[in-house]
Amino acid sequence: MKICAPFAGIVRYVVEPGATVATGDTLAMVETVKLEAPVVAPGPGVVGPFAFEDFADVTGGDVLLEVGEL
Repeated sequence: MKICAPFAGIVRYVVEPGATVATGDTLAMVETVKLEAPVVAPGPGVVGPFAFEDFADVTGGDVLLEVGEL
């Protein structure tokens, strides 16, 4: 599953590549101005490599990471 940024901002990851996650677990936070939104796992899986470094600027719709099958 490709996990995308909900809007433009700065991404901060809260999991590590290789971590096992459950549905609803927070994977990253995207923040802009005074708004911060969690990016959550839509289903269970294993976190793949990050597409951006922590605190990188992203655009809405950018793929941040992928969650693979268990």
